Amino acid sequence: MKPGLKRSHAPIFWGLFGAGGMLAALFGPMLVFITGIAAPLGWLPARAVDYATLQALAQSLIGKALLFGLIALLLWHAAHRIYHSLYDIGIRGGPLAKACTYGVAALGTLAAAGLLLAMGF
Repeated sequence: MKPGLKRSHAPIFWGLFGAGGMLAALFGPMLVFITGIAAPLGWLPARAVDYATLQALAQSLIGKALLFGLIALLLWHAAHRIYHSLYDIGIRGGPLAKACTYGVAALGTLAAAGLLLAMGF
């Protein structure tokens, strides 16, 4: 590293933002379609989206990993977008705004991990 260059944590947040944005673009519309349109209209078998099936998904190791990744990355994507949107509309909160937006994402990530682990295997 060249002397005089300032270290930055921005690449970490940009990486989480990018991964969350990719997941939002790829899976978001399909999740909305399945849970908001297809299941309520009966286009899917009732067993596909019932409580027992979704509980089994959330209790499997791969299901926990997928749900955690989806929830956590979407939270970090939203936090990054909100932080920069605040700056764009003239709210320059500095470290406080950054702590609030990214802090909520961190707490949400920890809550998702805790709840998924509490469900058992």
